Amino acid sequence: MTQVSSTRDPLDLLIEWARAGQPCALATVTSTWGSSPRPAGSMMAVCANGRIEGSVSGGCVEGAVIEEARGVMDTGHPAALSYGVSSDDAWAVGLACGGLLDVYVAAVRTPAHPQGTLDLAMLETVAEKRRARVPVIVATDMATGASRLLYRTDAAPGGDTSCDLDARLAARAQEVFETGRSLRLEDANGQALWFLHLIPMPPRLLIAGAVHIAQVLAPMAQTTGFSVTVIDPRTQLATPERFPGITLETDWPDETLARLGVDNQTAIVTLTHDAKLDDPTLHYALNGDAFYIGALGSRKTQASRVERLREAGFSEAQIARIHGPVGLAIGAVGAAEIALSILAEIVAVRHNRPLGRVSGWS
Repeated sequence: MTQVSSTRDPLDLLIEWARAGQPCALATVTSTWGSSPRPAGSMMAVCANGRIEGSVSGGCVEGAVIEEARGVMDTGHPAALSYGVSSDDAWAVGLACGGLLDVYVAAVRTPAHPQGTLDLAMLETVAEKRRARVPVIVATDMATGASRLLYRTDAAPGGDTSCDLDARLAARAQEVFETGRSLRLEDANGQALWFLHLIPMPPRLLIAGAVHIAQVLAPMAQTTGFSVTVIDPRTQLATPERFPGITLETDWPDETLARLGVDNQTAIVTLTHDAKLDDPTLHYALNGDAFYIGALGSRKTQASRVERLREAGFSEAQIARIHGPVGLAIGAVGAAEIALSILAEIVAVRHNRPLGRVSGWS
């Protein structure tokens, strides 16, 4: 019987299983069309003991992919799978509503299971780079299963104009890094050659202010996949008792942001109502690449904040990046509902969805 583990990152769990000597495999979505619910690059880890983690379709084809993964673990040979409304088993695997889905399954190679094509040491390197928030592509030869790692320094600018395979890989890697989307490299006949899998960095939420709203927002954001850090030099507020399981930083927010670094997978929210803490945070954030910057406060508070930022030399375009008053207009009352409205806005911005506005939190 298949056992679904508690929610964890499939890549980290795959490495854990392989290190423990378990046969395991990674299923990765390489291409989609139509109503397929999971994008290219989505992963599902499968262990021979029946455990799985992650998803390739949101439930539509998981059962069929798990069965294929068992065969891949036995033989070591990777499998390129296709599911869609035109396939014989479309109804059986649940894609009768439309859409096409291609999945590539490879077994992990370890000393105990040398027949696999997905090298454990390479996966460990990928996990290490992801923890360091270094973007990396796993480029997989779709015919042999051989993989190599590509970094931004390997990517080449310009279009895909060369016939040399390495040059084509470098050019498409540049595209993957720029768009943030994994893709498949095909020949002139549409035959898949390589899959360029951009390993996603976990989205990160940095919260300035260990206040009551943060006590709800931090664990709520964790459940949706965000890596969360709460920043507040007021050590009587930033305590493990108030924030169990949450990373805490007690340096000044701007100093902490400078040390942690801010990339385009980072959201920043200020909740303190204190200009001594909020303003340095916003100054640093507005000069960085955060995909979301939010600030708690009433419209009057936001107007005062905007004026201070103008006086500090920030442009109107920079100031416009701030979502303030923070949160979607859902009529929220109390810390839990306000936290929900903030997280909903962060998710909407991350996925480029239209936003409603709030009237202002006090």
